[in-house]
Amino acid sequence: MAGILDLLNSDLGKSIISGVSGSTGQDSGKTSSVLTMALPVLMKAMERNASTPEGAEGIMGALKKHDGGILDNLGGLFGGGVDDSVTQDGAGILGHILGNKQQGVEKVIGEKAGMDTGSVGNILKVAAPILMGVLGKQASNNNVSSSSDLGGLLGGLLGGNETKNEQSFLEKILDADGDGSVIDDVAGMVLNQGSNKSGGLLGGLLGGLFGK
Repeated sequence: MAGILDLLNSDLGKSIISGVSGSTGQDSGKTSSVLTMALPVLMKAMERNASTPEGAEGIMGALKKHDGGILDNLGGLFGGGVDDSVTQDGAGILGHILGNKQQGVEKVIGEKAGMDTGSVGNILKVAAPILMGVLGKQASNNNVSSSSDLGGLLGGLLGGNETKNEQSFLEKILDADGDGSVIDDVAGMVLNQGSNKSGGLLGGLLGGLFGK
C-alpha cells in the first residue's frame, strides 16, 4: 500500500497542493510543506483514536460519509473557490481528530513552515475532507469493516514500519503545547530534505518514513 506522502508526490497530490494553495491564497511551496508535515500527524492522531472502540466507531462512521467522491471532482472543488460546506466539514474533522491538541499542532507546523497559525488552519480545513476521501476510498477498496482492519489501514498508510524515533516525533507534535519547544531538538529537520535523505532521525519526514 502506498504511503500518504507517496500520494502528495503523485499527480493527484500535486493537484491537491495546487488547489489548496490557490483556494487559501498561500504559497504553493509552503502549502506543500504544511501538508507534508500535517497529513502524517493527522494519520497518527487517527491511529491513536482508533485504538479505542468508541474512537474506531467514530472514524468508521466518518469514512462512510467520505467515500472518496471528493477526489473525482477536484476541478469542481477548487474551480470556483472551495465551498463553505467543505471548510466547515474540515473544521469538524480537525476538531474530532485533534481535539484540544489542534491549536498546538497548527502552531508547531506553522513555525516550521514559516506560516502563521491561522493560515495553517485554513489549509488543513480544506485538506482534511480530501484526506478523509482518500481514507474512505482506501477503506472501500480494502473492505475495511472492523477496528482491527482500520488500524491496519492507517498503519499501512503511515508506512507501517516507522522507527521508534519516527513514531515518537509524530507523538511529540501531537502533544505539543504550542510553544514549539518540544521539537527544538529536531528544528529544521522536517523541511531539510538535503542532508537527511539517507535516513537519520526521521529522514526529514520526507524520506525514509514512508519508504521513499
